[in-house]
Amino acid sequence: MLSTWEIIAIVAVVLLLFGGAKIPELMRGLGKGVKEFKNAQKEVEDAINEPETKDTPTAKNEEK
Repeated sequence: MLSTWEIIAIVAVVLLLFGGAKIPELMRGLGKGVKEFKNAQKEVEDAINEPETKDTPTAKNEEK
C-alpha cells in the first residue's frame, strides 16, 4: 500500500512531466480504458456463465 508521501511524490512527478493542462486529458483516456476493460470482462463472464443449448456442436456430439 502506498503511503501519503509516496502518493504526493507521484503526483508531483506527474505534474512536472505533463503539466497541469495535460492531466485532465490523461485521466479521461485512463477512464475510457478502464471502462472498456470492465465491459470486456463482463462480456467474458457472461459468455462463460451462459448455459449451453442443444444447438451447440459440443452438445450434439455428446448426444451421439
